[in-house]
Amino acid sequence: QVQLVESGGGLVQAGGSLRLSCAASAFTFGSYVLGWFRQAPGKEREFVAGIGLTDNTDYADSVKGRFTISRDNAKNTVYLQMNSLKPEDTAVYSCAARRGFRVVIGSHQYEYWGQGTQVTVSS
Repeated sequence: QVQLVESGGGLVQAGGSLRLSCAASAFTFGSYVLGWFRQAPGKEREFVAGIGLTDNTDYADSVKGRFTISRDNAKNTVYLQMNSLKPEDTAVYSCAARRGFRVVIGSHQYEYWGQGTQVTVSS
């Protein structure tokens, strides 16, 4: 049974940092594109960052230069380093996985999802 389990969320002041982790099991991690998405209250889920099979990355404009996605295939884990956090980054952050080579931003194109972790940034 495929599982994605996020951790690392919490409460942080504006300007602070958090590192999210997503541990995967029961699938060939190195063959999957991985993404981070977020959903704030009353808003639609949105793409945050993605990393492909060759460590190619893509980011939403709102997080470029502040967030960094990385993967460790030996540990079956994908990370999201979030720096210079802003109150508007407050959301539930979820990781997702899809077969393929390139990063895509449509959430419907991802097959597997974690349960999400809450990130709250206070002003």
